[in-house]
Amino acid sequence: MKPIHLPALGPRYWAALCIASIFGANMGDFFAHNLGLGHVAGLPFLAAALAIVMVAERFDTLRHQVYYWCAIIIVRTAATNFADFAAGDLKLPRLWVMVVLAILLIAAVWLSWRFTWQRLANKADEVLCADLGYWVCMFLAGTLGTVIGDYSSHNLKLDDAGAAILLSPIVALLFVAGRNGRLLLLPLFWTTVVAIRAAGTAIGDTLAGRHMLGLPVSTAVTGAVFVILLVVWKERARAVQVTAPEAAE
Repeated sequence: MKPIHLPALGPRYWAALCIASIFGANMGDFFAHNLGLGHVAGLPFLAAALAIVMVAERFDTLRHQVYYWCAIIIVRTAATNFADFAAGDLKLPRLWVMVVLAILLIAAVWLSWRFTWQRLANKADEVLCADLGYWVCMFLAGTLGTVIGDYSSHNLKLDDAGAAILLSPIVALLFVAGRNGRLLLLPLFWTTVVAIRAAGTAIGDTLAGRHMLGLPVSTAVTGAVFVILLVVWKERARAVQVTAPEAAE
C-alpha cells in the first residue's frame, strides 16, 4: 500500500487495532453463522473483497486510511473463519494448530524482513511496510490469536469472559513493555498483534453471547465503535515517519 494510505504506529493505531480485532472476531462468526456461509464458503468472498481493496488503493492518490483499515477487517474476518475451520470443522488439536501457526508466523516475518523490509528500513517516508509479506503475517497472526483465544475459553475451561480477563492484561503488559519505541521491534510488534487478536476473540465472543448483546448487535456495535474511533481520533501531523521494520535493526 502507498504511504499516504497508511496510519502512524502510535496510540491511535493500537487502539483501533484492538477494536478492529473484536469487530473482526464478530464479523467472522456473523459471516459463518448468520449469513450461512460456514467457515470455508465465505473465504473466497473475503479474498475477492481484499483484492478489490488492494487494486482500488493503487489508483487512489488521496490521503486517507480507508483502504488499510478495510483490509485489516477483511483479513481479521478471514483469520477467524480459517481458525474455526482448522480447530473446529477439522477438529485438529488447538495446541498443535497454535504451534504450527507460530512457526509459520516466525518464518513469514523472518522472510519478509530478509527479502523486503530490510531494504526499506532506512526510508523515512513510510509508516508501515504494508506489502504482501505484511498481510500474510497479519493473517497468520490473526489466525493464531483466534486459536489462542478459543484455547483459553474452551481447552482451559475459562469460558469467554474468563479468557478475556486472562488475555487482556497480557496486551496491557506488552504495551507497557513496548514504551519508548520498543513496540516497533519486530518480535514485540508481532507478539503484540497476536495477543490483541487473542484478547479480541475472547472479548468479541463474550459480547456476542446470548446473555450479552448477541452476535448481530455485537457486530454492529463494535463496528460502529471502530468507525467512530477512527473518525473522532484524528491522527496528528508528523514531520518524520518510520516503518515497523526500521526499528528491528
